[in-house]
Amino acid sequence: MYNERENAENIIRKVFSLPGGFHMLVIEDHSPDGTADVVKRLQTEFPATLHLIERSGKLGLGTAYIAGFRWALQHGYEYIFEMDADFSHNPDDLLRLHEACTGGADVAIGSRYSCGISVVNWSLGRVLMSYFASKYVRFVTRMKIQDTTAGFVCYRRRVLQTIRMDAIRMKGYGFQIEMKYNACKLGFRVVEVPVIFIDRKEGVSKMSGGIFNEAFTGVLKLRFRKIKPQPAPAEK
Repeated sequence: MYNERENAENIIRKVFSLPGGFHMLVIEDHSPDGTADVVKRLQTEFPATLHLIERSGKLGLGTAYIAGFRWALQHGYEYIFEMDADFSHNPDDLLRLHEACTGGADVAIGSRYSCGISVVNWSLGRVLMSYFASKYVRFVTRMKIQDTTAGFVCYRRRVLQTIRMDAIRMKGYGFQIEMKYNACKLGFRVVEVPVIFIDRKEGVSKMSGGIFNEAFTGVLKLRFRKIKPQPAPAEK
């Protein structure tokens, strides 16, 4: 979360209303709007299931997710999700992503493009930019994934244990591409679950031209990189 005061309480309460016993970790990058204060207040109500990592400032989307993944691995979680806090990802779809992974997938992607284009409230220009960005990524990387930039994903624990987090180089939305590319190259089963993406109603989007520039050039480099698994820890 960054400057998500308008959404923070609603998204937290919605996730905790779902069946299945979800826990939530919020990565908060020192938002000036007081987002962290909202989370801390709710921690008194959900002390065992709501967790918070506060960082010193905006350090990038990719580094936030990596911090969250490492925390989840350290705390023994088997199914680890990433999602936005602005309701563009419908929390109800967490159940469908979890079902896909318990049904045999290693990675389940909440996909906007696996059944046509399922995006609401975006301008035509933004839809086309996102859609053709995914087509460009598929062309360069040869991944058979329709929504390569999706940020609504469920990973099984073993996937995040195998991907070398310290070798992930893209920090913006290219991070999403790089994670999926690693999972595919390391032989994990990746599936797409169709979702409807609804643009935020509250708060301000964090998208920028620099994010897309990083992804464009980073994908070209990614195609020629050798992907190696994380070495198993040495036995004591």
